[in-house]
Amino acid sequence: MPDTELPEVVRIARDLIRIDTSNFGGGRANGEREAAEYVGAYLQELGLEPEYYEPIERRTNVMARVPGRDPERPALVVHGHLDVVPAVAADWSVDPFEGVVRDGMLWGRGAVDMKNMNAMILTAVGDMLRAGEQPERDLILTFFADEENGGVEGSALVVKDRPDWFAGATEAISEVGGYSITVDDRRVYLLQVGEKAMLWLRLVAKGRAGHGSRYHDDNAVTRLAEAVAAIGRTRWPIRLTPTTRALLDGLSDVTGRSSDDPDALAAAAGPAEAFLRSTFRTTTNPTALTAGYKHNVIPETAEALIDVRVIPGTEDDVLAELQRIAGDDIEIQTVVRDIGMETAFEGDLVEAMVAALGRHDPGVPVIPYLLGAGTDNKALASLGITGYGFAPLRLPADLDFTGMFHGVDERVPVESLVFGQRVLADLLRSC
Repeated sequence: MPDTELPEVVRIARDLIRIDTSNFGGGRANGEREAAEYVGAYLQELGLEPEYYEPIERRTNVMARVPGRDPERPALVVHGHLDVVPAVAADWSVDPFEGVVRDGMLWGRGAVDMKNMNAMILTAVGDMLRAGEQPERDLILTFFADEENGGVEGSALVVKDRPDWFAGATEAISEVGGYSITVDDRRVYLLQVGEKAMLWLRLVAKGRAGHGSRYHDDNAVTRLAEAVAAIGRTRWPIRLTPTTRALLDGLSDVTGRSSDDPDALAAAAGPAEAFLRSTFRTTTNPTALTAGYKHNVIPETAEALIDVRVIPGTEDDVLAELQRIAGDDIEIQTVVRDIGMETAFEGDLVEAMVAALGRHDPGVPVIPYLLGAGTDNKALASLGITGYGFAPLRLPADLDFTGMFHGVDERVPVESLVFGQRVLADLLRSC
């Protein structure tokens, strides 16, 4: 499709996808500088004054404030992150960093997480300012580095070193909420009002090094493998919070089914089933293994990474149980520990988000949910800012949108991006 026929929101999302901001974790990243400069140039063209903060070389954050009509009202932070997880091109049917528009969709790493939302933020604000309008209150537009590494070299440093960026702000909106799922052939929107806590752990097994041909009963790889398998196979019990109970009540109202069996009710959500089921319980997924350096050498040390997402308030209990499962001869190191959050599905901003969706997709229910992953809202919470997930997208029933977060062939419908831009612009004008 020629550039002239692409909606602006799609062009910007495509341009951002073409800037490879892959974040490999642990301080290894391509960096966000070029993407931040692209965003800053767009904001400057709108007459705003972007500020940059780069506490670590190439790990660039950018912010601009949009003055509101009522300077006495608390400001709203509207934020995104500029980094993406890596992509293995051989696994994809398109180049993950080409930003291809095909079959009515924009393909590429970041099309779902979250260069789509970044483009929606920019163009929503652009629509408003080009029309000579002002938001009701100040908007603090912020684009962070390093979210895919827990924000340790991005939002965590920004809130520590540049809290002035967020002066007067009490609320924030960002990714992974406001999108639609299909439940028993009915469209429903999920609005994110909380996030599970995060524990990124490293398991370390020690043994005796030796020749690979020997009889050997002190093998670190074997010991680690047993622990990893035990943790990966653990099925944690359902533990509902006020938000997940509200989610189940909403799904029950839509389907007419009982909320007594959360997993069965989640199954009515089709492709979103696994995403919803993860919000009902702690999850512990092994994600990486490191051991050895030659085929015929038994190594002394073996390590594994475990991604643990915890029901808020149960972190210490989960750590103790993981040590029991792994065994006392496995050392468990905490690499990153971040808070869980939960807030009520009420208040002026929540009502404004629900109303904005209702004006563009009348009669469709909006239900609160607890995100099984995490966002930069966790960092902003340290400043007393309450965060929500609201990246509005009306999606096809058969699209496994939630399954494409960090997945292969990540893509988003062009018409969904246009819808999201309009809903977000409507919200920012009125909230």
